[in-house]
Amino acid sequence: MIQSHFDAVVEQTHDGAETLARLRKGGVDLVLVNRKLDRDYSDGLDVIRQIKSDDQLSDVPVMLVTNYEEHQQAAVAVGAVAGFGKLALSDPQTHALLEPILG
Repeated sequence: MIQSHFDAVVEQTHDGAETLARLRKGGVDLVLVNRKLDRDYSDGLDVIRQIKSDDQLSDVPVMLVTNYEEHQQAAVAVGAVAGFGKLALSDPQTHALLEPILG
């Protein structure tokens, strides 16, 4: 676990099944999903679809981490909150985007 800018604990999962299992335990304020997953390079949009189609988990805010606007739009279309690109993590605009969720 890593300490973040928002005094939040960051936990990492590696695929959709692991992510869903962790979310079912509760206590997660925000899910950040990479556009392509590191472990198998699968599509992060599939993980977002799985979360948003699960009645127990659909209220958890999810953001896609990608620099591509068309992928951001696709994520929002399936229920995600507009996200940000990897290089923008430390930008003031990104902090403003995360503040309402992570306070």
